[in-house]
This record gives sequence, structure tokens and C-alpha cells, in this order.
Amino acid sequence: MRLAFKLLHTRYRVDDLERSVKFYRDVLGLDEVRRHKSPRGSELVFLKAPESDETIELCSFPASGPVHVQTDLTHLAFQVDSLEAFAQHLAKLGLAYSDGPHLKPDGSGFAFVDAPEGYEIELIQRASGPTSTY
Repeated sequence: MRLAFKLLHTRYRVDDLERSVKFYRDVLGLDEVRRHKSPRGSELVFLKAPESDETIELCSFPASGPVHVQTDLTHLAFQVDSLEAFAQHLAKLGLAYSDGPHLKPDGSGFAFVDAPEGYEIELIQRASGPTSTY
């Protein structure tokens, strides 16, 4: 018997579904892959990064009350080609990193930007070269 062998999606509950979809689409460049209502009435939108198999499920379920994201509880991490170029993209949208960028001598680094409900999004720039790691 195989145990859990593949991550399929991660769910984040949000207060304003359309505002969050716009952030993940316009700021991060994710694609909406499907949208539906769950049997209990949650509005669900699944998004995916172009080179990933896993999806992010954004869930709006007002009956659960407002979303309160605890500081440093969870975050999503995405690889970017350049933290500098991503910062310029953010600036065009009127946004900025909430932390960083923090660069290492090998050229790798990371920075954070906050999604609408306060979920942290980590952007990772890998060092160039065949043995690059984060």
C-alpha cells in the first residue's frame, strides 16, 4: 500500500475571493485552472504556477467568519529569475517587498510580499550554475 505520495493542493481561506484571485494572477502570474462551489457552499478557485503541478485553492466561506492570519504561521514560496526584476514588477503595481530582498554571496536570495489577507509569499532567486541551491 502506498501512503501519501503526491501533494495536490494547498488551501488558503480568504475574505475577498476576487481581490485574492487578482493578486495571485496579476502579481504572481498564476493561472486560474478551475472554479466551483463546494457541497457546503464554499466558493473555490484553483490557481497554478506555470511550471508547477500543484495548485493553490483559494476558498471563500463567509460563514466561518473573517480570516485572521497569524504572523509567521504559513507561507507559499515561488521561484523567480530575479528578485530585482520582481521588485520592479511590484513597483509598477504600487506594491513593494514586505521583507528583503536578502541576497547571499552566491547570488541566491529571498524576499517576501504580503497577499491581501496577510499570507506571506516568499520569492526565491536561486544561484546560477549546475550545483545551485537555495
